[in-house]
Amino acid sequence: MGRMQRSPGYQRRRPSRLCPTLFRTLKIGNKKCSLRPLVGCPFGSLFRVEIGPNGSVLARCFPSSSLVGNAAILKDKDYLHANGEMKDNRSLFDNNTAQGLSSEDIDAMKREGASGDEIVEALIANSSTFEKKTILSQEKYKIKKQKKYAPKVLLRRPCSKSICEAYFKKYPTRIGSLRLDALCLLLSMANVGAYSDVLVFDMVGGLLTGAVAERLGGTGYVCSAYFGASRNPIDIVRMFNFSSEVNSRIVEASLDDLCFVRENDGTCFRQDIPKIVGVCENTTFLAESVLSKDSNPPIEDGEEGICFSSTVEKLKTSGRHASSKLVNSWKERGFSSLIVAAPEMELGSLVQKLLPLLSFSAPFAIYSHCLQSLAMCMHKLQAAKMALSLQISEPWLREYQVLPSRTHPHMQMSAFGGYILSGIRICSDPPRKESKVN
Repeated sequence: MGRMQRSPGYQRRRPSRLCPTLFRTLKIGNKKCSLRPLVGCPFGSLFRVEIGPNGSVLARCFPSSSLVGNAAILKDKDYLHANGEMKDNRSLFDNNTAQGLSSEDIDAMKREGASGDEIVEALIANSSTFEKKTILSQEKYKIKKQKKYAPKVLLRRPCSKSICEAYFKKYPTRIGSLRLDALCLLLSMANVGAYSDVLVFDMVGGLLTGAVAERLGGTGYVCSAYFGASRNPIDIVRMFNFSSEVNSRIVEASLDDLCFVRENDGTCFRQDIPKIVGVCENTTFLAESVLSKDSNPPIEDGEEGICFSSTVEKLKTSGRHASSKLVNSWKERGFSSLIVAAPEMELGSLVQKLLPLLSFSAPFAIYSHCLQSLAMCMHKLQAAKMALSLQISEPWLREYQVLPSRTHPHMQMSAFGGYILSGIRICSDPPRKESKVN
């Protein structure tokens, strides 16, 4: 399973999900292409749309020396500053009179069999203002026309960054509006590292479980917990294309199996489970009913015209039930960290039941897009004296274009990334009363 993305050099990249089966099709603009040419090609391969005898096909291509040189020029800020010739675009006006080619001329070139690159070169040659633009504006013009008439796609290796960005841009509600920087903070605040045993309560489709497994790299375990017999969907894990070794480290376990009275801890967990199950039963059923219709929906790109057909067999769901040996080991020593992403659940009671499963001094991180729910959870943990170093953080992300005399924030960006409650679990045993000596 791989991912398709527009070729390097474009300012706005739109990753999209791809499962390269022989009967799957890729839609670019208004053209559908078979994915047969992608099978067997390495990640990083570049493809372009060409007209074949049976319609549009994806043909592998290699970056030309001119494209590589142009990309290097765009990155070389000193070159732009020294060779800019002090030109600017203040005298240029967008009044639709600079282009000599009409839409009828372009359609005629297409009927004659002209390639997309030939159409782009003709548009540049017939533009009366192209030579008057700055070097940066000329490259932006080429990129814009190439997107329309000569689109290229890049085969990328799936990772948590690209998967999170794809879902956040198209279907943010299916991952609880979990932005990439918030996902990174969750992993950092929970101290997820090699040989860790991470307890995850994932109600964001499996994105959190996959990101933790990617960070572990085949060491340690990530346990996705759920209530009763209804498992939380983690189908997004399949998109990471993990090896069998990494998949063996992803397990699922019911909280009924994990609940116990910890040694040296007077908190009884099992008897309180039915209360929280009753509160969260409707929410869990709702989440499963929504995702069961299309648990791993196709990521479509409406703006750039990339989408995938949904006629494909579903792959086997990642994750297996935790063995009794693993469960017993976690009962003895506890988990090394906890991450919770359950946007639609009451976090205060949930976290109070999950914290006893951690070892002492284990960090935890809880994500929510609502500040009030985290504030109430923080108050309950403080009142119960179950954690210390409690703090609520709000991730803030702003992308900048950095160029000589053109440094400014991007015009369009996300303004909100949710909130994260972090802390360290401590022993909550009540102090023992000393017996009176007569």
